[in-house]
Amino acid sequence: MGVTKSEIFTEEQNQLATIAKALAHPARIAIIQNIISKNTCICGDLVDEIGLAQATISQHLRELKKVGIIRGTISGTSVCYCIDEEKWNNIQSLMNEFMNTTKSNSSARC
Repeated sequence: MGVTKSEIFTEEQNQLATIAKALAHPARIAIIQNIISKNTCICGDLVDEIGLAQATISQHLRELKKVGIIRGTISGTSVCYCIDEEKWNNIQSLMNEFMNTTKSNSSARC
C-alpha cells in the first residue's frame, strides 16, 4: 500500500481530513457530546456514562486531545477534560466553509 502524500493537498484539506479522522468513531462523538453537555468532565465519569473500559476511553481522549479538540487539566489523581472552544469554533468554521462550498458547486446534475 502506498504512503499518503499529504503534501500534495492544501493545508485546509489536510486539516479537514485530520479532524474527520478524529471524529470518525462513535465513542469520540459520545465523549464530545458528554463533555459539551456538562461543560467539564472527569475521565471516570466518562467510563460510567459511556460504558466503555477506562483504557478505551483514555485512547479516545488521547486522539481528541492530539488534534486539539479537548484540553485536560490535572486535578489530584483525575484529569478534567473540556472542549477547547477556540479549536471547536475553528472546526465549525472549516466544516461550514467546506459544506457550503461543496453545496454551492453541486448544481450540476450527474
